[in-house]
Amino acid sequence: MNNRREFLKLTGIAGAGLLAGCGTRKLTAGSGTISERVNRTQKFNMSGYAAPALQTVRIGFIGVGNRGAAAVKRISKIEGVEIKAICDLRPEKAEAAKAAIANTIHRPDLYSGAENAWKKMCERNDIDLVYIVTPWKLHTPMAVFAMEHDKHTAVEVPAAETVEECWQLVETSEKTRKHCMMLENCCYDFFELLTLNMARQGFFGEIVHAEGAYLHDLLKENFSKEKYQDMWRLKENYISGNLYPTHGLGPVAQAMNINRGDKMDYLVSVSGNDFMMGAMARDLAAKDSFYQQFADKKGFRGNMNVTTVRTSKGKTIMIQHDVTSPRPYSRLHLISGTKAIAQKYPLPARIATSHLNWLSPQEMKSLEQKYQPAIVKEIGELAKKVGGHGGMDFMMDWRLINCLRKGLPLDIDVYDAASWSAIKPLSESSVANRSNSIDIPDFTGGSWKTNRPADMGI
Repeated sequence: MNNRREFLKLTGIAGAGLLAGCGTRKLTAGSGTISERVNRTQKFNMSGYAAPALQTVRIGFIGVGNRGAAAVKRISKIEGVEIKAICDLRPEKAEAAKAAIANTIHRPDLYSGAENAWKKMCERNDIDLVYIVTPWKLHTPMAVFAMEHDKHTAVEVPAAETVEECWQLVETSEKTRKHCMMLENCCYDFFELLTLNMARQGFFGEIVHAEGAYLHDLLKENFSKEKYQDMWRLKENYISGNLYPTHGLGPVAQAMNINRGDKMDYLVSVSGNDFMMGAMARDLAAKDSFYQQFADKKGFRGNMNVTTVRTSKGKTIMIQHDVTSPRPYSRLHLISGTKAIAQKYPLPARIATSHLNWLSPQEMKSLEQKYQPAIVKEIGELAKKVGGHGGMDFMMDWRLINCLRKGLPLDIDVYDAASWSAIKPLSESSVANRSNSIDIPDFTGGSWKTNRPADMGI
């Protein structure tokens, strides 16, 4: 047996099938355990599922330190919403979030001061949606608990940190028939929506390759005592893999109809060494003993991780992660088809239909007018005014509420949340196994073959 991929298959890494009966096989690799559901029967297909319409969406927020506080303000501006509760471990954060919407119709109750205060909020019977913006390790436990208490959930990225947690989200959503949407705001950025609409209308032909990334210099922010409570995000950087894949992956996965006509089959992942985080920890420790705990830590993730995915239909996706190097921000967002190619970064975004050159600014403007998505026509200008990463955050929130109020299927379902998030632990395991290939579980239980593409309001 000289093929490491075959070894991993036999020891429990292969994707799940759609047969009777169910078991769990596990393989310990890297710093965690990878779980696979064997012969899993899908309890209910959440792809395309339309929950009963809600005239008013009653919301409870968990976590309002950074992004959560901004979400409260954005959602307070959306019609048909009632903010019922705000929860944060720190009372001052909950109070500040409430004060920020004091001039609106919303009068939320506050939950804080205890680690399990969020559970009391989830146990209320007058909340329809729990909006979770907490440290990553809490995403899945909170979402599962909320769904088990009859709540739809909206979860910040990544939705899960282990493959086992991915399965927990999928199985709980199917069992309860409650939505679990990952708040992947980049799917609602303007160029991403434009290229998705173009892809759906065949402009690119057959999409054969795509690239996404999260290239964002966060070195100083990760070492800041004020930015993240208890330095939680710095501690996430102890793994060696792609620990934040969904910003780059989500939009291109939608353009390629992943989980809706195709699925990610397996990946290979390679990481370089750490050339910056350990050095900064040592430099800071020389001036402040607080940082000695990080200076003593071995194994910060490498500067760059490159993960390549092959789909069941023979397409490829390349995903990169680097949050320490001094380079301009980029999510790549490259879509390559048999008729055309689009590439967002480096800005300005460009499209080409041959190898000769990119289209001119005038031609780009014509395409933008022709393929402008319906959601952008309806609320694009309002989104820019309200803001949130240039407006994409507001479009994401507005679309979520609109779907819940009209009883429409969500654009990002629990299978997307699971498969996109699973790249994190699977890439770690590939790196730990000398970059050998790792199978990506089929969280849809085989329904990817017949699931229809999401609407996305385009």
